[in-house]
Amino acid sequence: MWVALVSASIAAALPSTPALPGLDTLHPDRFVRQFLRAAPWTLWLVTVGSAIAFQLTPLITVYWPLPALLLPATVRDRHANAMACHRLYLVRMAMVMVKTVGGLYWGAHPQVRKALGLPAYAPDPQSWRDAALQPIGGPIAPAGRG
Repeated sequence: MWVALVSASIAAALPSTPALPGLDTLHPDRFVRQFLRAAPWTLWLVTVGSAIAFQLTPLITVYWPLPALLLPATVRDRHANAMACHRLYLVRMAMVMVKTVGGLYWGAHPQVRKALGLPAYAPDPQSWRDAALQPIGGPIAPAGRG
């Protein structure tokens, strides 16, 4: 449920343009699932809370009593822009968080990098995800006094 909510929010916040693919066509579900699974509880809470805020604030931004997911695309785009420019700091920051999480996936996606004339990233080695979260050479020894 949380993956779908965050995915819908970031896809609405970063839609496609004629020049660049957006998250509405790049299907960020797998990334969001991995992101939420690996995130510390504080980041998880802020990410999910920001997605909830994005879905529930059209009433105060574009004056539509619907979740952002159900808005027409043009109204949803106005809503995202209104959130980013809102006078209340917490509303703006919720939009910043939605865009930040979406931007992590968007900026690394091979189709986006190709459209920008950038080389694709190498596959993620996922080496930091080991059980002890230690560097590859093993634990770091405490620094001795010399």
